Amino acid sequence: MNSMNIGRRGRALLWLVVGAVLGGAVTHTLHAQQGGIQRTMLFRTDVPQASAPMEVILGTAEIPAGSHAGKHLHSGMEVGYVLSGTAVMEVAGEAPLTLKAGDTYFIAPGKVHDAKATGDTAAKVLAFYLVEKGRPLATAAP
Repeated sequence: MNSMNIGRRGRALLWLVVGAVLGGAVTHTLHAQQGGIQRTMLFRTDVPQASAPMEVILGTAEIPAGSHAGKHLHSGMEVGYVLSGTAVMEVAGEAPLTLKAGDTYFIAPGKVHDAKATGDTAAKVLAFYLVEKGRPLATAAP
């Protein structure tokens, strides 16, 4: 019986060592696969619980120099990253926000807003929209 307990302990120890080695190998492999990427978090916000099916839309928008997008709203939120140029973002009830390349912005669902390119070149943004599925991306506002 005593030799049987040693056998069980030995097997348990062997499995513990095998598990540690495999775990280390898997961890090393995962780190090796992610070693070539560097993430820079640009924006983070909570997402309100949706009462309707939602979809994510990713796109670019370009406003010619001296022009503006026109007052509009979305059925969901917009998060943007300015790729180039400068613009002034006007959101109803908020102070105007001057944006340049590398800046981020957030527009809450249903907020009327307009962006005006203020530099000598077009203002270009990468925009993420979380909007109600089946509704138009943007609706003109008076």
